[in-house]
Amino acid sequence: QVQLVESGGGLVQAGGSLRLSCLVSGGTVSNSAMAWIRQAPGKERDFVAAISWSAGNTFYADSVKGRFTISGDNAKNTVYLQMNSLKPEDTAVYYCAASRRYYSGNYYSPTDYAYWGQGTQVTVSS
Repeated sequence: QVQLVESGGGLVQAGGSLRLSCLVSGGTVSNSAMAWIRQAPGKERDFVAAISWSAGNTFYADSVKGRFTISGDNAKNTVYLQMNSLKPEDTAVYYCAASRRYYSGNYYSPTDYAYWGQGTQVTVSS
């Protein structure tokens, strides 16, 4: 069973940066999709970014393109989300998620992901 543990959230001023980490354990995520998905208070979960673990292709929501970067480190079994130029509207709980192996979806739907971390809070003050 794949287990995901996020870290790196916190409070930052608008314009600042944070890097989130997601440590993968308990199983392999080769040929899987790894994603960051966020949920603001009172809202549904929204796709932020994804990476195909084996091919390294990346996908971003329009709202974060040019500001956020997703990357993976196979040796460390870790997925990262570098967040720059943060805005108050980026405030949310950020979840790391993984698909089942041999994923063939479009990466953008939160319901495509079978494994989820506990989430880490990101708060951006204005």
